[in-house]
Parts: sequence; C-alpha cells; structure tokens
Amino acid sequence: MKGMPNKAAEPGLRERKKQATRTALADAAIRLAAEHGAENVTVEAISDAAGVSPRTFFNYFDTHDDAFVMIDAEVGQRVRRALLDAPAELSPLDAVREALAAELVEVEQRHEVWNLRAKVLQKSPHLLVRSLGAHMADELELATAIAQRLRPEGDAAAEEPPEGPEQCMPGAELELYPRLLAAVAGTAVRVSVEHWCAQGTDASFPEIFRRVFAHLASGLPRPPAES
Repeated sequence: MKGMPNKAAEPGLRERKKQATRTALADAAIRLAAEHGAENVTVEAISDAAGVSPRTFFNYFDTHDDAFVMIDAEVGQRVRRALLDAPAELSPLDAVREALAAELVEVEQRHEVWNLRAKVLQKSPHLLVRSLGAHMADELELATAIAQRLRPEGDAAAEEPPEGPEQCMPGAELELYPRLLAAVAGTAVRVSVEHWCAQGTDASFPEIFRRVFAHLASGLPRPPAES
C-alpha cells in the first residue's frame, strides 16, 4: 500500500544463491573481456570461470552480450517496489534515492569490476549501445512507477496517450515530471559511480551518492569548491 514503510523480508537462501550466481557470471564476463576483448570471450569460457555450466548461463542471461551489460531485471523490480512502498511523507526525489541506495549497498565491494566494465564498454561500441538501450528501458519503467506513486489514491486510470507522431515514442503517455525524475536519478547513479571510480578505493561510494542527490535536492546551486 502506498505510503507504508517497506517491510519486505530479506531475500531467502534460494534468491541469494541466484543473485550470487548471476554476479559471478557477470564478473567473470567482465574480467575475461577486459583481458581478451568481449568479442573473443565465449559463453563456455564465462561459465567455466564462474564454475557453472553453459546451460546455467542461459538461466540468467538471454544472450552472450547481456552478461557484459550488467542490467538485472530483478533489481529494477525491487527498486520500483521500494519506491511504491516508501513512506508518503518522503518527497519523490528522496523516495527514489532511498530505493536506489538499497540496491547499491555492495557497490564498494566491486570497485575493480566497475572500473573494468567501463573500459570494456569503451572498447566495444555495440555493447555500449546495448547498455544504453537497457538503461533507457529501465528508466522508462522507473518513470512509470514514479507516476504511479504520484497518482492520487484511488485513481488507477491510465493516462490517455497523445495523438499524432509522438504516440509511437516509448513513455510519451507519461507526464514530464516522472520522466525527468527517472532520467535524472539514472544519471545521478552513473555520475556517482564514475566519480567514485575516479577517486580510487579510499573514496566512500555512499558519501558520494548522497552528495549527488543533495545537490539535486538543493536545486544545483554552484558549490563553493568541490573535488
């Protein structure tokens, strides 16, 4: 119910094992791609490095390239659920921030992998395009959840899609604010990760993440001085 705190239980053993296997496959794919080039890395090599069978690989990824993109549909679902379950007194920006923060708690443990992933995508334009497309789709789903949170209680009616050429654009039926907030939040996460990676392992990702959203909440005034 909207406005109630999220009291969902921690993932069970089965879910944690699935998350661990997916992470192991994604990490193996990135490490191998950083060393040999993504186009030279096979599903068999990734699976072998992660200690699973190629058949298991396809339980987690639809294609070879998906392992390098590192977009997990279940993470997006949890973020949207947390957003919808966040206390009503939280502003939309704060609710989105907390929902994302809950999924980023283990980022600091994967500093090397995030750095390697950036290098892999830079060297593989087709993977960069695929990653961008996946992020845009995830952003649209987040915008839809934001719009649902903002909708008055009891108003479940979908907005009418606009007439004309714009109606064929994904998300065109959404209001401007949900689309903008979702796009800004996605950019905030990307900038937080990039800035954190550039600062080295001594930097605190949660601190950088909070600073980014604090800038957004304050309306982005020019700071006195910042590293």
